[in-house]
This record gives sequence, structure tokens and C-alpha cells, in this order.
Amino acid sequence: MSTTPDKTIHDWTRFDAMTEAERHAAALSDPDNPPLTEEDFNRMKRTPQVKIIRRALRLSQEEFSGRFHIPLGTLRDWEQGRKEPDTAARAYLKVIGRNPQAVMEALQAVPT
Repeated sequence: MSTTPDKTIHDWTRFDAMTEAERHAAALSDPDNPPLTEEDFNRMKRTPQVKIIRRALRLSQEEFSGRFHIPLGTLRDWEQGRKEPDTAARAYLKVIGRNPQAVMEALQAVPT
């Protein structure tokens, strides 16, 4: 089994000729890809923000926990959806997501 992307070239002429309403009707009639129902959305779980940030930084839970001074158990609870970060923690995670280097620098021990 190959893991290389399929290099099939698609002819979009028929699609481009369709109106938005025709495209929508065609999408709704696709038996292999039915629209999601309210029940589908209710059973789906969102990926917690902290997990997305940690993965974007390519850090393990242990590395992220240590680097940003978040208890490992707390991090795991957040990622597994057992608990939600409070308002302050959400703000901290937002800062980590936007500028992790600045947070790491700010957390480094200052020589006395």
C-alpha cells in the first residue's frame, strides 16, 4: 500500500458549470457522505485547545508540562476532557499558543 498522495488530475468543468444550489443538492444526495445530524454533533468531541497547542509545538505531555509549569495530571485532565481550564488558564494557554518563546523566557529562573 502506497502512502504517496494520489496524483490524479481532476476535470472541474462540470462542477464549475453548476450553480451553488446544484452543488448543494448534489452534496446532500451523496450516499457515501451524508450530512451530519444534530445527534452526530452531540456525540463528537472537540479537541481541547491545549492538545492542539501542544501538538503544534511538537512536545510530549511531559515536555509541555515541564516547560510551561503545568502539572502533568492537570494537563492530562484538560486533554482528555475530564476538566476544563479556568479563565486564567485559558488566557495562559492562549499566550503560550501565540508566543511560546516569550513564555519560556519569562519562566526561566532569574539569577539572584
